[in-house]
Amino acid sequence: MRRRNISREPEVDPFYDMLFNMLIAFVFCFIIALLAMNPKALKSGDVPAKAEYIITLSWPDLDPNDLDAWVQGPSGEVVWYRAREAGLMHLDRDDRGTSNDTIVVNGRKIINPLNQEVVTIRGIEPGEYVVNAHYFESKEVDAADPKAGHPVEASVSVVKVNPRAEVVFYGQQTLAQRGTETTMVRFTILPDGSVGNMNTVPKALVKH
Repeated sequence: MRRRNISREPEVDPFYDMLFNMLIAFVFCFIIALLAMNPKALKSGDVPAKAEYIITLSWPDLDPNDLDAWVQGPSGEVVWYRAREAGLMHLDRDDRGTSNDTIVVNGRKIINPLNQEVVTIRGIEPGEYVVNAHYFESKEVDAADPKAGHPVEASVSVVKVNPRAEVVFYGQQTLAQRGTETTMVRFTILPDGSVGNMNTVPKALVKH
């Protein structure tokens, strides 16, 4: 009796087949989730923004008063709370004293004590920059002059980020009352990215 050689495909376990399909679905969902978190990744040639210089206006922790940073670039453009982007400059945070420093988490009030406005310069644009502080609003009442408010001590730092973080300027000034505008620093960015010609010669920027 002759035996017949019958070739047969190896049996596929349905469990492994289902597991493989689930793995493919998981990878697909993971990719979609990544794109949803970063939609700009869909744009070819899109480069994440980076800072070359960071300008920080600070005033005492938990001080309720509202100071504003105004920064003018070489072309005359000005960054402030109503024009948060101009040229290579960007106002990253508009701090309004204690007004926007409180959040509620699980029914508990959490307060951020820091008062800081931050402006970043995201490239090297040679020319002069003017950094002013404006005492916009007072939340403290002065019995002698309720509209004036208490004096607020402000500080400004200018940090050159690349190739390493370097504080190129730090200074303090007192804003006497509400409405005061003070030039905290004027500096020049040179073509090689270095910073020079720092001074505090007054220059008004606030639009009334």
